Amino acid sequence: MSQEIIEKQEKAGETKPYPNYRVLVINDERFSFEHTEKCLTKYIPGMSRDKAHQIALKVQHDGVGIAWVGPKEVAEMYYELLKLEGLSVTIEPDC
Repeated sequence: MSQEIIEKQEKAGETKPYPNYRVLVINDERFSFEHTEKCLTKYIPGMSRDKAHQIALKVQHDGVGIAWVGPKEVAEMYYELLKLEGLSVTIEPDC
């Protein structure tokens, strides 16, 4: 068996991790700073008030902030929960 065939077989057996996705909160000025903080701490597990405050500041100053990064299915769930609270959110691949 040639070295090239062996290398291809080894690569074929490798598994790639699933890509992560980002949940982004977008500033639309419809909701208060406090509402954004409250929603982040309510729906994102392990989100401290301090971290939510930092994200809300980023949203306010930069127009967008990353609320969470992880598997697509979980990102979609957080997207839906935050959207139900009226926040402008989106998800995108975490490059």
